Order: sequence, then C-alpha cells, then structure tokens
Amino acid sequence: MNYLKYIAIMSVALLALSACNVGNSKNKNEVLYQCPMKCEAEKTYQAEGACPVCKMDLKPMAAADEKILGTDEISETSIFNLTTKWNTEKGNTILLEDLKGKTLVMVMIYTTCKAACPRLVADMRNIEKQIPKVLISKINFVFVSIDPETDTPEKLKAFAIENFMDDDQHTFLQGTESGVREFSNVLAVKYKQISPMDFSHSNIISVFSPQGELVHQQEGLGVDNKVTISKIIETVNK
Repeated sequence: MNYLKYIAIMSVALLALSACNVGNSKNKNEVLYQCPMKCEAEKTYQAEGACPVCKMDLKPMAAADEKILGTDEISETSIFNLTTKWNTEKGNTILLEDLKGKTLVMVMIYTTCKAACPRLVADMRNIEKQIPKVLISKINFVFVSIDPETDTPEKLKAFAIENFMDDDQHTFLQGTESGVREFSNVLAVKYKQISPMDFSHSNIISVFSPQGELVHQQEGLGVDNKVTISKIIETVNK
C-alpha cells in the first residue's frame, strides 16, 4: 500500500515538474516585436502591430535584427520595405526599391522655400563636388518634396533644370501626404506647414547603402561635411 502511495506521489511530482518546464520554455521562447526601422530605439512589444512612429508593421526580434546576406537582398531595416509609390520629375511612378543599387544621398525639401532649402541644395551640391568623379555614377542624389500638392513632377523637373541637376545622378520625388509623412518619420525629419506654401522643417541629409540601409546623417545648414563625404565614399567602395 505504501509502495502504491509512493508511486502516486512521484507521478504527481513529475507532472508538476513537466508543467513547470513547459511554462519556463514558453517564457524563454516568448516572441518580442520591434519596429524594423528602430524608430523607438530598442523598445519592444509583446504583440504584433504597427510602429506608432513610422506605421510600419512590427517584426519579430529575430527578423528585425537580420542583416544583409547578399548584394541582391535587403534587410528588415531597409527603406526599400516601404511600399508607398512616388512620382519622379521625369513623370515615372516608382517604389523606393527601384532606387536600389546605388548609394543614396537624400534630403527633404520643397521648391518654393526661400530660406533653408536653397542652403540644403547648396550643401548637396557641395558634397557632390567633393566626391571623386569616378564614383559619381554609383551615387544617386535624391530630393524628396515635403509639399506634394505644390511640387508636381513638372514643378520638380523645372527645379532640377534650374539647379543644373537634370541628369541621371539626381532624382526628385513627389509622394502622397501620407507617404511623405511616413518617410519623414523614418528619417527623423520633422516638418510643419505654417502657411499655404511655407513649411518649417529639419535640415537633415541622409546617406543610405545600395540596399537601402541608413548609414549616416548630417544635420544643420552649412556644416562641415567631411564626415558625410567620407561615409559616402566608404559606402560606395564596400
């Protein structure tokens, strides 16, 4: 009788231990989610959803941390994962992924700006002048309008010609209001419309790898751009 009682106690103990292990295993393997662009740094979530900043789908941590495996692949942190459509100054409709393959130097401006934007354009031109000519064909200088209502492809084309940027090394993009807002969140560029044709905005130049990953940002107007130029050359030569 005592023997049977002992067996029963041991069986209950083993079942309890097994249940405990299952519980621990579940906690250990709990999936955490994170914005692929890391808009909120290392903040994680316990359930699927969308990033409150850039609105991209949260990704499982394992996926969010994936790196590029090959030249034709893109990682979860690439801007090429954004699916919004853009109109170019040439009248084409593209996705950001269509810019893949070149180092991208990007800035957000609007063509009717009379203050900061001309200086940003001058900074972009100054950066371009200091890049070795043998590397220029591997770089795309991209200007994204924050005023899509005014900056039509025709207006962007005229702006490109006026600024001697009507060539294959320069791309001007007009998006939707939601697409522009999404992209500005990814770049941490803040802007606000203060009159029908006037905006206040951050002055940031961003450098992306040919796979669309952010590698460097320069903030400010007329700043020393040696580090930016060095980073562009380094990215092109990788």
